[in-house]
Amino acid sequence: MRIEKVEVYKASIRLKKPFIISLGAITHADNIYLRIHTDTGITGYGECSPSLTINGESTGTCTDVAMYLANGLMGVDPRDAAKCSAVMDSVIFGNTSIKSAFDIALYDIASRDKGVPLYAYLGGKNDRVLLTDYTVSLAGVSAMVEEALDIKNRGFPFIKVKLGENRENDVERITKIREAVGNEIPLRLDANQGWDKDTAKEVLNDLAGMNIQYCEEPIPRWDFLSLPELRKASSIPLMADESCLDHHDAERLINLGACDYINIKLGKSSGLYKAMKIAELASAADIRMMVGGFIETRLAFTASAHFSLSNEDIVFSDFDSPLMMEQDPVTDGIRYGEGGLVKVPELPGLGAAVDESYLRQLPCVVIESP
Repeated sequence: MRIEKVEVYKASIRLKKPFIISLGAITHADNIYLRIHTDTGITGYGECSPSLTINGESTGTCTDVAMYLANGLMGVDPRDAAKCSAVMDSVIFGNTSIKSAFDIALYDIASRDKGVPLYAYLGGKNDRVLLTDYTVSLAGVSAMVEEALDIKNRGFPFIKVKLGENRENDVERITKIREAVGNEIPLRLDANQGWDKDTAKEVLNDLAGMNIQYCEEPIPRWDFLSLPELRKASSIPLMADESCLDHHDAERLINLGACDYINIKLGKSSGLYKAMKIAELASAADIRMMVGGFIETRLAFTASAHFSLSNEDIVFSDFDSPLMMEQDPVTDGIRYGEGGLVKVPELPGLGAAVDESYLRQLPCVVIESP
C-alpha cells in the first residue's frame, strides 16, 4: 500500500459564543481537514486545530507545511507509523498540529486496512466509560458562576474552569462557583500558564479543600523547572499541559517529579504515534493521564477517544470543544450522551468522516504523486 494523493481543506466554524482563556479569545474553530488516498482505494481522514499561542501554527502555516509533508510521504506505506513519523520530522521541525492531522489520517487508513476500530488497532478495548467535563470560559465572576450552574444542570459530572488572571479575581471566581454549585461536583482548574510561581502557590493554597481534582499548567511552560517546588507546596495536584508536547517532554517532567498528571493532546504530540509513547512513559512512572484537545470538531476528538481506550491509566477526558460549535460537519464518529457520556464508534478505522458536500465548499489544496 502506498500514499498517492493528499487533500488539504481549510475550514472555519463559528463558536456559539467566544471561548476565552488567559492566552486570548477564540471565536471560530479555524481548522484543517486532511484526506489521504492510497493506491488500494482506502482513504483516511485527519484534522487539526492550530493554535498561534500554543504550537505557533495557523491554518495558513498548516496548508503550506502540509505540501512539504505530503511530498515527503508520497509513495510511503501509510501503515508504517514509525517511518511516517520519522519522515515528517525529517522534512520539518515542530509543526505538531499539521503533523497530527497527517498522523490521524494514517492511523485511520491502517486500522481500516485491518478492518478493526482504531482503539482495537492501538491495542485497546471499548470496555470503559468515557465522561467529558465541560469548560467555563474566563470572564467576570457572575458570568462564570452562571455558566458553571448551567453545566451542572446539564448533567456534566465535572466542571473545568479557566483561570490565570490574578490571585484576587481567580480565588473569587472559584469561591463563588463552589458556593453556587455545591461541594459534590469536582472542579478542574486550568490557568493556561497565567500565573507566576509565587502567585500559583498563593492561589492553590487559597483553594485547598474545595474538591478540586487538579490544576493544569499553572505557570509559564518555560518555567518547568519550578514545577517540582510548586508541586510540593500545593495540596492540589498539578497537571502538565503546554509544558508537555511529546515523549521527550514527558520524560523530562517525569524525571523532575514535576507533575501529578499529564494532559495529552494529539495536536501537541504530532499525533497518535508519539502520544502512545507519552502514555507508555507515564504508565511506567505510575502517572495518570487526561486526553484533551484544542478546538477540533468530532473528527479529531473521535481519534482522541479511541486513543483514550488504549491505556487504562488515561482516566480523564476533556472532549467538550465540539459541543461549543454552531455547525457539525462530521459524519458518524463519537456521540455525546447524557451526563457527559462519550460513545466511541465500532466501525473500522476512526469510524468518522467529513460530509462530502461540506468539503466541496472549502478551499482545498491537492498534492498528488507525479
